[in-house]
Amino acid sequence: MSITEEIQARVIDKLDYAFPAKPKPLNEREKADTIARIKKLLKEKNAVLVAHYYTDPEIQALAEETGGCVSDSLEMARFGANHAAETLIVAGVKFMGETAKILTPHKTVLMPTLEATCSLDIGCPIEEFSAFCDAHPDRTVVVYANTSAAVKARADWVVTSSIALDIVDHLDAEGEKILWAPDQHLGNYIQKQTGADMLMWQGACVVHDEFKTKALEDLKKVYPEAAILVHPESPAAVVELADAVGSTSQLIKASQELPNDTFIVATDRGIFYKMQQLSPHKHFIEAPTAGNGATCRSCAHCPWMAMNGLVAIADALEHGGKAHEIHVDPALGERAMQPLTRMLNFKKG
Repeated sequence: MSITEEIQARVIDKLDYAFPAKPKPLNEREKADTIARIKKLLKEKNAVLVAHYYTDPEIQALAEETGGCVSDSLEMARFGANHAAETLIVAGVKFMGETAKILTPHKTVLMPTLEATCSLDIGCPIEEFSAFCDAHPDRTVVVYANTSAAVKARADWVVTSSIALDIVDHLDAEGEKILWAPDQHLGNYIQKQTGADMLMWQGACVVHDEFKTKALEDLKKVYPEAAILVHPESPAAVVELADAVGSTSQLIKASQELPNDTFIVATDRGIFYKMQQLSPHKHFIEAPTAGNGATCRSCAHCPWMAMNGLVAIADALEHGGKAHEIHVDPALGERAMQPLTRMLNFKKG
């Protein structure tokens, strides 16, 4: 076994996705009272709510109603950095809160719960990842945004799914060999598109990894006029069936621009809120996670995203503290800012 295989085997042996309990459902009166409480606290605390496309629809709607934003992880952080609010309440998963804190270290960054994490983040611990990088010092380290601040700080580049293809293509043209982490499916997709020399970390998203090719083919037979939209964190065989492949924002754009009236969507179903909002006359169907070998650990909705309940948002705003506030060591944040800035400058240029 090579040193690379040994390192990854150690990580796999330790993985244990202890999925959290979802927030207790609220009745209509409780929901209205909690939303009113959040709106009041946002004003009192000079705070703004930023929410990811994968959070529940009621949270996305609240972010929009209160002058916040609904977007992908990087745009959430950029919006917060450019907003006048002194406090950011980030509805998403922990790496998103960390990214916001890295970009705005002078602001208070709160999350509904710090226990909301990500299988890609869990599956790429900094100790093993650093050893992986040290074993391949000749490679340029490119990490996906779905990683901890410590992993970002170890990288040469941080990328999002919307810009990863362009950056790797650029690095390949410069003769660079790539060490990619953590999502193997996204990495394999980029490698196939660019032909770049890429060494992969073997991580995966529990949501996208579950989409099933045979079940998707069967569903397409039921809806032959439907276009298939696929996030590149999905397995290669699922990606090959797609009419459009892309990041969350790219898939939303495709759902608007493609002429189809019906779409089968292979990403977290939280995205349906924005797709339906922008194309109310269109019909959106979840890509299947059932079939041979199915565990349905996510059933097309991230279990950690589901932790972002209204009561938790209100509690974070009212109490803050250890259970809600994101802290990033300033020195670590400065190092992580360097590859993030590299990506932002590339996007501008």
